[in-house]
Amino acid sequence: MLTVHHLNNSRSQRVLWLLEELNAPYEIVRYERDPKTMLAPPELKAIHPLGKSPVVTADGETIAETGAIVEFILERYGRGRLTPPAGTPERRRLTYWLHYAEGSAMPPLLMKLVFGRLPTGAPALMRPLVNSIAKRAQSSFIDPQLAAHFNYWEGELAKAEWFAGPEFSAADIMMSFPAEAAADRAAARVGRPKLAAFLKRIHNRPAYRRALERGGPYAYAGAGDE
Repeated sequence: MLTVHHLNNSRSQRVLWLLEELNAPYEIVRYERDPKTMLAPPELKAIHPLGKSPVVTADGETIAETGAIVEFILERYGRGRLTPPAGTPERRRLTYWLHYAEGSAMPPLLMKLVFGRLPTGAPALMRPLVNSIAKRAQSSFIDPQLAAHFNYWEGELAKAEWFAGPEFSAADIMMSFPAEAAADRAAARVGRPKLAAFLKRIHNRPAYRRALERGGPYAYAGAGDE
């Protein structure tokens, strides 16, 4: 049996969704973030040294990193589903988005989150200065980077309904978290109707809804929907 070590409001929601799309058997061990620091609890380090989520365990093996987990699940349960045929442009696009989602899309979104929280953690006397630096970093570097990524997504979704091509695939599951985080943290869907429509489509999928029922409250569920 595959076990998903699931942290609330995290990338592991995608893993639950993928498993539901494939109707694969799995069980969940839930972990809750520290309400003050929003960090994962130390118990996750007993599963993987970095103490991050998602992590899955199966047959004595531990797999971390969402992209690697997605590939593992597709290999074990997919039977060709959610994966375009090998050697096609769509298959190459799937591989690209599996890597892009974490390698390129998430770093500026994480920077947006960190710099947005910097002033609140600074000493009172330093707060105005820290706030000024944080705002300048966001306006001069982070926000332009995010806009470039969001516009790129919009352009790609204008070519086809889904990220890897005309058919829904694991690429869309992988890209769901960056898209939802972008809608929540940076109003990414404003002025980008293709991205807004993508978010609506994924949130309306029955397997997505089932994953929410299994995983519990998820702050990004419905992010960007009207």
